[in-house]
Amino acid sequence: MAVKIRLKRMGKIRTPFYRIVVADSRKKRDGRVIEEIGTYNPKTEPSTIHVDSERAQYWLGVGAQPTEAVAAILKLTGDIGGKPSLKQPEPKADKAAIFDAALKDLHAEPKKSATTAKKKDKADEQPAAEEPKAEEAPAEESTADEAPAEDAKADEA
Repeated sequence: MAVKIRLKRMGKIRTPFYRIVVADSRKKRDGRVIEEIGTYNPKTEPSTIHVDSERAQYWLGVGAQPTEAVAAILKLTGDIGGKPSLKQPEPKADKAAIFDAALKDLHAEPKKSATTAKKKDKADEQPAAEEPKAEEAPAEESTADEAPAEDAKADEA
């Protein structure tokens, strides 16, 4: 039985994801496999590769032949040829730490006062300026002015 180490395609259209598998060379590409020994995701930056080195070394030792693509991957991981030259992606920031930092900024004291005055402050100032004018004028005169006008309207009717 001829055994190959090859890629089994998974994922969606235009979003390939591969499993590195050991399979009989007479089986279909995505058919029945003997063992899965790793994964390969070419769409991430840099590409994500995980290989169980112990199992890969075992299968290479018993005569399994890697395909060209798998041989290139195994060279990157160091399973064929020597030292690994695989780039590791940058670790992602902890979401909890980012959330806590944003929460602290939200609840922190404001550093500056507001740049524009509040509308309520302007409304409070205007009536205060008008009130002294109303107090200066006697209230009786305003009613006296209204009374003759009412008498004149009554005479005309």
